[in-house]
Amino acid sequence: MKRNVCPSVINGEIRAPSSKSMMQRTIVAGLLAEGVTGIENPSFCDDALAALRISEQLGADVQLGKDWVRITGGFSPRADVLDCGESGLGIRMFSAVASLHHSQIFLTGTGSLESRPVNMIEQPLKDLGVGCETTNGLVPIRVKGPIKGGKAEVDGATSSQFLTGLLMSLPFAANDSELLVKNLNSKPYIDLTIKVLKDFGIEIENRDYHHFIIKGNQQYKARNYEIEGDWSGTAFLLTAGALNGKIRITGIQPDSPQADKKVLSVLEMAGAKIVVEGETVEVCSGDLNSFQFDATDCPDLFPPLVALAAHCEGVTVISGAHRLKSKESNRALVLQKEFSNLNVQIELKKDQMIIHGGPVNAGSIHSNNDHRIAMAAAIAGIKAKGNIEITGSECVSKSYPNFFEDYIKIGGVAYE
Repeated sequence: MKRNVCPSVINGEIRAPSSKSMMQRTIVAGLLAEGVTGIENPSFCDDALAALRISEQLGADVQLGKDWVRITGGFSPRADVLDCGESGLGIRMFSAVASLHHSQIFLTGTGSLESRPVNMIEQPLKDLGVGCETTNGLVPIRVKGPIKGGKAEVDGATSSQFLTGLLMSLPFAANDSELLVKNLNSKPYIDLTIKVLKDFGIEIENRDYHHFIIKGNQQYKARNYEIEGDWSGTAFLLTAGALNGKIRITGIQPDSPQADKKVLSVLEMAGAKIVVEGETVEVCSGDLNSFQFDATDCPDLFPPLVALAAHCEGVTVISGAHRLKSKESNRALVLQKEFSNLNVQIELKKDQMIIHGGPVNAGSIHSNNDHRIAMAAAIAGIKAKGNIEITGSECVSKSYPNFFEDYIKIGGVAYE
């Protein structure tokens, strides 16, 4: 689908989208808990819907309402093939969860997931008593449990998502476990995992993110649970306000463990005016200047920050670009290529992305089936010199299905 965005002035208030990261973790907790878990303020993005389907295949009963989900837990797999769609967290997390079962289970995916690395899961699962094979480091994955517990080393250089899967599944194992973790990136996402686990009655001992102690034979406790607002999606809306106008976001927690809340400090660094009151954040535009920021632990901020930097005076440097190679696209190269169509010069030097601010021209951007590229293009269009055409804009459904509806509600101009 092609969608055009036009220069516009932002002025509005909107509730933050629901966190898909927390939603997916809560679905697993609900699956493994005995009893009924009620989820309020759920995310119904593509990744969350894939996780709900998989939880049903693994034994849960799932009921969906307009603004609620009910999961009756009970791990008892009904299928031997699990399709994770395009969810990176899904494939890495459910590989560990499926390993709780004694039968052989295959996990697969589609689209960009077919090229995303999963080689980091093989040896740790084998060390924990699981038969595991990937397809030359890619999907499909074969696992055959049950996972027994024990000791394993986990490499978190590519992603922390598999570590999340182990932390969620090992409390169910018969034996205690120790995980030795090296090169861990995205530590805030592990904080988010541990928060959800604690809220569902599971205790994890975290020794400085290098050593995790997990007692076996723990029990998840079903409960009612509200999904907090998503800082990853909200980052685009806040950036829109910082570029041209004013925006108020409600239902967002400034003390959240989510990594992408760092967007607030970057917007302030760039010259935007920020007011935080409880769970409401207001951002107003100001004179925007270039900035320097390390996004190693929050790589999903690269797209909105590139849209911001393109309109800033001077040269912006964002570090942590190595984290972008294995996303829905190779985001570093895609951002560089697509934003060049808008006369925005982006250099890639070692681990740095260097964005030269200046006039953003009218032009065309292809999403490359990457939801965050499509949203970044829309935000860049707010102060562009003309219309920006986005090809493949429907891919925003992966994380934020209502993005363009919300974009229009806050004053953005977009049409098909």
